[in-house]
Amino acid sequence: MVSAYSATSPGAAAATAHSGSDLAAYLVDAAQRNVLMLDVLRRRGDNYLDHLAMAAPNVLGFDFEIVMSGRSLPRPVNYGLVRIIAPEGVVTDESSRPFIVVDPRAGHGPGIGGMKPDSEIGAALAAGHPCYFIGFLPDPVRGQTIEDVGCAEAAFIEAVTRRHPGYSGKPCVIGNCQAGWAVLGLAAARPELMGPIMAAGAPLAYWNGKDGLNPMRYSGGMLGGSWLTSLTGDLGAGIFDGAYLVQNFENLNPANTWWSKLYDVWSKVDTEADRFLSFEKWWGGHVLLNREEIEFIVEQLFVGNKLTKGDVTLSSGKRIDLREVTSPIVVFCSWGDNITPPQQALGWITDLYGSDLALIAAEQTIVYSIHPQAGHLGVFVSSSVAKKEHTELTENMDLIDILPPGLWQAVITPREPGQDYADLVTGNNILRFEARSLDDIRALGLNTAEDDRRFATVAKVSEINASFYKTWLRPFVQAAATAPAAELERRLNPLRSQFEIFSHNNPFMRGVSGWAELVREHRRPAAPDNPFLAWQEIISQNIVASLDLFRDIRDSTTELVFKQIYGAPGLQAGLGVTDETARPQPADRERGVAALEAGRSDLAQRVGRVSAKIAILRAVMYVLAARGGIDERIFAVLRRLHGKHQKLDGMTLQQFKLNVREQFFMLRFDGEAAVAAIATVLQTEPPHISLEEFHDILTAAGPLEGEALARFERIGRMFPAPSPARELHETASNLHRLPSQTAVQERAVLDTPSKAAPRRRSSPRK
Repeated sequence: MVSAYSATSPGAAAATAHSGSDLAAYLVDAAQRNVLMLDVLRRRGDNYLDHLAMAAPNVLGFDFEIVMSGRSLPRPVNYGLVRIIAPEGVVTDESSRPFIVVDPRAGHGPGIGGMKPDSEIGAALAAGHPCYFIGFLPDPVRGQTIEDVGCAEAAFIEAVTRRHPGYSGKPCVIGNCQAGWAVLGLAAARPELMGPIMAAGAPLAYWNGKDGLNPMRYSGGMLGGSWLTSLTGDLGAGIFDGAYLVQNFENLNPANTWWSKLYDVWSKVDTEADRFLSFEKWWGGHVLLNREEIEFIVEQLFVGNKLTKGDVTLSSGKRIDLREVTSPIVVFCSWGDNITPPQQALGWITDLYGSDLALIAAEQTIVYSIHPQAGHLGVFVSSSVAKKEHTELTENMDLIDILPPGLWQAVITPREPGQDYADLVTGNNILRFEARSLDDIRALGLNTAEDDRRFATVAKVSEINASFYKTWLRPFVQAAATAPAAELERRLNPLRSQFEIFSHNNPFMRGVSGWAELVREHRRPAAPDNPFLAWQEIISQNIVASLDLFRDIRDSTTELVFKQIYGAPGLQAGLGVTDETARPQPADRERGVAALEAGRSDLAQRVGRVSAKIAILRAVMYVLAARGGIDERIFAVLRRLHGKHQKLDGMTLQQFKLNVREQFFMLRFDGEAAVAAIATVLQTEPPHISLEEFHDILTAAGPLEGEALARFERIGRMFPAPSPARELHETASNLHRLPSQTAVQERAVLDTPSKAAPRRRSSPRK
């Protein structure tokens, strides 16, 4: 036994010594990280104070010039318009479409849409567009309302339009989160103001969501409706603290709020500090709202869900009906967004339109894109999202503007080497618009009738509670609340005090920067394979798992209680809630269909009264309809041919858009007559492009197959030619089989029309 002990003791001793050295190294590393983390918190606190001291706090990563202040308007507001100055090396074209980014006023300050180069603003500038930004000050103008803000934004958009007389269209407006529904509401009230609209992470159908996934929609019911919002505004002396909205966001993910966010910085303090400080500058920049503003948002939208019903009324008596929007609408959302899930971002479409024909009859174009995993902030903050989705959508906004009416999904795929016309596409991706139907929206998982009855019951209870509070309790609360007390309460809010308590205002923090500098000079991080680092990570993972379990139990319990209370048949019956009254649809969801049908005869009379240019446009649309989608490369080839033939269409973008829509309806109503008329037109007026160029347009996204090929062959036989029809038919049939290796030669032909065409692209008529 003694010999055995003696034999193993050297190894055991070595292991013990090694373990001891690992522990010592870890303890030194952890102690140093504690000091560095304390310094990070100090810097965060000082940044917070510096941010508050700014005349117009923002986190924009671009220089800008002030264009217009909302405080000078007849109905003054705390909003303003600035022109983004393109960074060095980036050139913008003043004659191209201006872009306007509108940031959300949902608790945080402005600038998140352009905080870094890879952002919505960065994507617009990189594409050569003039870019503007609508932001706001922390304090509202006393008495301003949501309607006043809308009037100010209308004035800003008009100002941008006036600044670009060389562009014939309207600006593209991007609304993030809360700004998304605000911009769409403005577009419904003033349809003539703007061009394409993109709503990023913007909720519009507030009751929608999936069981077990979207608990935030239950919060209004669990609090008894909107009365608590009114109470909070009254206690704030007429001001609602946006920090409470931020707190609602944080409560969704307690693991991140209470542990992961700070742990991730502490565990990687040497590399994560700058990223953390940059984000916290925005996250801690809380803003205020007037009581009337937040009451409108909660009562009319979050609880009442009145926007898609057409029940939101302006002071003039005009109702906001989203079907009045004439601009193309782009909806960008994400499956990873637990604040604005796809059901809330897209469910409004089926609320407004009873059928696909009703959507088309309204001449409305809606494009949507669903990211697989980005969180709510990632939808308009993430660099990877900006480089892919925002870049592609921005670069193709002119194509979106001329898409035929209907529902489309934007599908982004990587650009592969050797793809035809891939060099006409900038970036690493190719955007394709695929036709969709309302059934695709329903398949996302919208509310059932039972769900709607529950939320309608919440709305009724909210109205009763709010009425009781405003009638009987509000006078006493307002009499007791004072502005100084409200200001003190806001300053002591934990979401604010957590910043200031670590700033240099705290005398105990004044030596931290010196300690941190000393630590950096003698930094001794533990080795990556240190076992105590592994144990640290295991402990962290267990804490996160425990907090996630708490969240899941809390959310499932909330959902269960919500359903039990507001799903009670007695309560619903007592409040008069039925399937018919739970979610009333806007009047005449099939409106426009009758008028569209009535217009058949007029279109039929004009089906052959078009120029050869319009006939070719109709032919392109006829063939592409068989492909079920439109690729950005097709638009790129059209643009190149447009330049080659010296503005061959002779139209403005708006005129071209109107022609696309008219040809779309002609093909939809009587496709056979519309196609037959193409031959008649081309016999009397020579086409302005050759059959090869026509083929280039149609095959820019890949070879023609099946029905699309058959349609191309049919149109090809309509082109006038001296050669026999059979030879034309055989040549046209073989075009789709031509190898892609000479794609570069094809493009050379388009660029230099005087140059002899390569053999594979020779005219089909010999």
